[in-house]
Formats: sequence, structure tokens, C-alpha cells
Amino acid sequence: MEVINGEWMMEGVDWDDPSCVHTAEELLEIIEKVGFLPLFANEVPGFSVENITDPSCWWCGDPSVDPWEWRGVLARTGKVAYGKFFRNKAGFVSKKWFPEFANYRRDGYNFDSLYEEGKADARTRVIMDLFWPSEGEIWDAKQKVSLYSNDVKERAGFGKGGLKNFDGTCAKLQMMTYLVAQDFRPRKNKSGEEYGWAVAVYTMPEYLWGYKHVTKCYKDSPDKSRERIIKQIAKYYDAEEAAIARVIRR
Repeated sequence: MEVINGEWMMEGVDWDDPSCVHTAEELLEIIEKVGFLPLFANEVPGFSVENITDPSCWWCGDPSVDPWEWRGVLARTGKVAYGKFFRNKAGFVSKKWFPEFANYRRDGYNFDSLYEEGKADARTRVIMDLFWPSEGEIWDAKQKVSLYSNDVKERAGFGKGGLKNFDGTCAKLQMMTYLVAQDFRPRKNKSGEEYGWAVAVYTMPEYLWGYKHVTKCYKDSPDKSRERIIKQIAKYYDAEEAAIARVIRR
């Protein structure tokens, strides 16, 4: 996606092009095969949802054909993670490849250890405190925590008169794979009625797939996971290793 004469212009393919993806189910097959897929075009040719969908379908509001709506459709399957994973821009990572991705991005740290060593700031800490399990409740599915983004903002003390840069802090936590968007839903008022645009519902990937799955590559070096990720993407896209490395960099 780029700006031409002051207007956003989408890349992509015509609906009748044999390479065009028409449904969320077709897109899920591609993500599970490749393991990774940014939402928007980048320096790796063809490596995005934008590149393989019809531009006229974006933001039409029909979840059967609108790639923007597929974010929530696919996140709800539990088969992929969605978040700002690619240079603070959105995309998908499959369940199979998420442990490699988490090992590379986290550098082998759970968040509490990261904070204790001074590698995470106070703004990320107050957000993660909303999700981290209480002592003795290690990723129990019954204790699963998921929160609307506006609730996270309020409860963590961001906004008027409080902490600044909520969106940037959430993006940072997604880049480090500590948070993912598990759904997009309209907010609810005090009566429980939905209203307005759909917003992200955040959780930790450990609540989706279990602590053991998410961290199973911690035994390997982050550089080894990075190499595997680059090799996997290069199997499907003709690009220089340096270009792939820039798209997936921490």
C-alpha cells in the first residue's frame, strides 16, 4: 500500500486472476503452509495478504470477501496468531511456527525475566501485569485472560493525565510476541450492549496454545530460530536473505 497523489493505493490482483485469494479459508491454508504473512505489502515481493487479494474488496465490510475482516475470522480459529509482528505492522504467524518466532523475538526471555534485567520499561510492565498469571496459576486455561484494548488502556493507566504512547507500547509487546490479538469485537457499554467499531481483544499466546508450546524453542539460540524463519520464507518467495531479514527483524 502506498500514497499516490495523496490517495492510498493498494497493490493486489484482480478477482479473476488465478493467484487471487477469495476467502479466509484459502488465506489460512497459505499462512499455515508458509508460516508467516504480513498484512500489507513490503520489500519481499508477494509476501503479504495485500499482494494476493483484490484491492476492491478491502474495507467493504463483508467478511466473506473483505481481507480486513479476515483478521478477526482467522484469529478466532486459534490456528494462527495475529498482531503487529512485522516492523510494527500487522500480520499472521501460524501456530506451528510461533515457537520459533517467539524464541527469536523474545531472545529466550519470559517477560518477568526481561523486566528484571532492565530490558523492558515500566509502561510494558503495567500492561503485562494485567495478563500475567497470579502466583501458582501458570497458564491455566480456566484462568485465561483476554481484554479489549480500551480496557487495557484504562486499567493500565494510559490516557489523559496518565501514561503516554499506549498504541506504541502495545505494538512493542506484539513485536516481542508477548501479546497477540485473539479477536476484534465491538466495545460494550455498561448495559452489555455492543457499540461502535470493532477493537482488538488482546491475550498472551500462552493462553491460546499453552506455555510449553510457545516456549518449546527456548532451548535453541534465538539466532538459530532466525535462520530457520528466513529459510522457511525463502522457500516460497524469491527475495534476498537481507530483505527477508529486514521484514522479520526485532
